[in-house]
Amino acid sequence: MIKQRIARPGEGKSGGYRSIILFRKGERSFFIYGFAKNDQDNIDKSDERNFKELATVLLNASDEQLADLVENGKYQEVQYDGQD
Repeated sequence: MIKQRIARPGEGKSGGYRSIILFRKGERSFFIYGFAKNDQDNIDKSDERNFKELATVLLNASDEQLADLVENGKYQEVQYDGQD
């Protein structure tokens, strides 16, 4: 689980946005949650625990299970074509 800081245009990272990403290098990643720092200071311990449990499920799911989640509209797949 990664909590990534995202800069607010013209203001820098400290007062910007935060995103929660579930990530396994070289395999898959999931953008799970995003929030503005001025709306929410941080995630609490309960949220952190829930995100880690979700990471265990999603990062260990088969390709077929993930395809079902996308097909049923529970998740959306984002493709990256390598172009800037």
